[in-house]
Amino acid sequence: MLGLTATPDRTDRSDILSLCDDNLVYEYPLFEGVRGRFLVPFHYYGIYDDTVNYAEIPWRNGKFDPNLLAHKLATLGRAKHALRVWRQRRQSRTLAFCVSRQHADFMAAQFIRQGVAAASVHGESEMSRGEALEMLTEGQLEIIFSVDLFNEGVDLPAIDTVLLLRPTESKVLFLQQIGRGLRLSTGKEKLVILDFVGNHQSFLHKPQALMGKAMNHRQLADFARKAQEDKLELPDGCFINYDLEVIDFLKGLDQRGAEKDYQALKDTLGRRPTLTEYYRFGANLKQTRNQHGSWFGLLNEMGDLTEIEVALLAEHGRFLVEVETTSMTKCFKMILLEAFLQLGGWSKAPEMRELAFASWRIIKRRPKLNGELAEAVKDVDGLSSKWQQYWKVNPVDHWTNKTPAIFQVDEGRFASAFAIHSDQLEVFESMVQELIDFRLASHENRLDARIDPSQTADVTPIAPVGTELPFFPSLKIACGHFRTSRVESEEYRSLGAGYGRLDSARHFIAKASGNSMNGGKSPIHDGDYLLLEQVNSEQAGSITGQTLAIERMDGAGDTQYLLRTVQKSASGQYILKAANPDFEDIVVTPELREQFRTFARFKTVVDPLDMAIGQEFPREEIPDLFGTTFNPGNWNSGHIFLRDANAHVLLVTLNKQGKSEEHRYVDHWIDEGTFHWQSQRATTPESKRGRELIDHLKLGLSVHLFVRENKLRNGTSAPFTYHGSVDYQSHQGSAPMSVVFRLASKS
Repeated sequence: MLGLTATPDRTDRSDILSLCDDNLVYEYPLFEGVRGRFLVPFHYYGIYDDTVNYAEIPWRNGKFDPNLLAHKLATLGRAKHALRVWRQRRQSRTLAFCVSRQHADFMAAQFIRQGVAAASVHGESEMSRGEALEMLTEGQLEIIFSVDLFNEGVDLPAIDTVLLLRPTESKVLFLQQIGRGLRLSTGKEKLVILDFVGNHQSFLHKPQALMGKAMNHRQLADFARKAQEDKLELPDGCFINYDLEVIDFLKGLDQRGAEKDYQALKDTLGRRPTLTEYYRFGANLKQTRNQHGSWFGLLNEMGDLTEIEVALLAEHGRFLVEVETTSMTKCFKMILLEAFLQLGGWSKAPEMRELAFASWRIIKRRPKLNGELAEAVKDVDGLSSKWQQYWKVNPVDHWTNKTPAIFQVDEGRFASAFAIHSDQLEVFESMVQELIDFRLASHENRLDARIDPSQTADVTPIAPVGTELPFFPSLKIACGHFRTSRVESEEYRSLGAGYGRLDSARHFIAKASGNSMNGGKSPIHDGDYLLLEQVNSEQAGSITGQTLAIERMDGAGDTQYLLRTVQKSASGQYILKAANPDFEDIVVTPELREQFRTFARFKTVVDPLDMAIGQEFPREEIPDLFGTTFNPGNWNSGHIFLRDANAHVLLVTLNKQGKSEEHRYVDHWIDEGTFHWQSQRATTPESKRGRELIDHLKLGLSVHLFVRENKLRNGTSAPFTYHGSVDYQSHQGSAPMSVVFRLASKS
């Protein structure tokens, strides 16, 4: 399968490349487009936004407060600054991006007062998008101020200047905006980009988008030095210039203290980051430890530790630092600690045989780490004496030979040399798990730098299977009257083979809005997910009898969409028929035909459960997927039967640290589509539940698998990832049963 995307950097921070096992076959970034003469060269000016103090604007969950941002940007001083820069650098036809409709109206009014032919165009403006573009092309307008009407889906080859008067939340949006002017056009030699930049973290993605690569703070500082010295490697005809204040801000990034890095990430996430997130943010961990001693030392000084965490840090800080900093040539030390946590080692010391087997299970779940085992033990069983002896030499000996002692082997059990009070145990285990997660993540990153990606293609946990299709949550296909809609950046959902051959370049998913198609043999309800195939009038072929999404533009320049079945009258007129008799048909007369465009062909309604595959859900939100309500008494177990839905729901936590021995089940991925699940102890093949699982297909029952790695994430209950329905393959044992399931999409 070959995956293609025009937006590799997602607004939701999703890692699309991981869907292809990080196997990047080919990319064609901005610079290559210019070198290949598919795009015009650009002259970029990063202008210091000296009239706005962005530090005064609240920053939550990766965005500025929209109302206060609009208020701060729509000022007379800033408008004069923008006008002065624009007059100095502009070419013939300018498109300006604003933060709100009020901001666009304000900027247009200020430019008009100074004799500039300007207009504000948005969903509520008097001038439509089409009218404004025509006037701009003909030279009747010099500049159009807009909000997001021109971000995508519009070809504006005549635009030769882009004025960016607002922060953007993502690389995608930034590239979409400058992309409006990068199109080739007769007589256009270059695009001038006038970008107002503040000394705030929200602007750091812009140089990364321009250069087409991710950069941490140190790399951004190096970029600024090269820009200042005119040493950036750019395509012929391209130019990047920053005001000195912006250069100084970027150069100062590698001098930032750990506190500022931490606070910047916390503000972006809207919560306390984990150490793994802090590491991936590009923060300087050596500097952090030099300044604060450790990760939890930083959190303590930032006031982000709970009272219990502060007490644990004071009493057991030496151990936590050892976990965070101990040298690791292989992963074994952390695998042992994770197994110790899974077995509840601080409550009851596990037997050495049990600990070695738990470690073997963990490392077998992670093929990348499994590759670090010696050849002699790669294929041995986790209960064999050969494995037991191998694991004792390293890492058991490492943890038991510390001075003073951290762990010890006592009567065949691996025991901690210090005790944790029962009311602090869950918090302490969470702190240790956070450090283990970081150590394994950073270790795997080092492995990635020297392992051929083709040798790591079978890494689990499992990514969603099937074909990844764009899902536009804000695109409403009207099943009623025409509905104005905004096509914002899409998400992705994976649909399996049951939907036929799919092509992510043509097929997409959107929501129905209204009930005009709620009738006939295949009703479409309000809120249904629609699988659609994008077509145009030339590609659609015969449309009579087909259900199509029709597009038209209203008088304000906004795009509207409607779902109808197309019929043809005896006189040759097209009739857009509703399935619901309560809705009138629409007759497309010859006079109206130019207003309508065939947008997409309706394929089918997508099962909401299929839309949920690969998504995360807190325990209390899972019942909604099956049309039932959350009841703590029923949903607190790992196996729930829903009578009304004829469905068994399996909620699996892979790492079961803290569970008592009788509730600790052996659950793991066998391969990319096969899961080993162990039932509760009361379940036998002859019991009602056992028979329903074995014969679920014959009985018309479905089985659904939800999996999470750990019970907690950042001190709170971790969500489950939905992997879809599964089919029974085989079973062994009784009370408990060990059942092998196959993902239905892989069967």
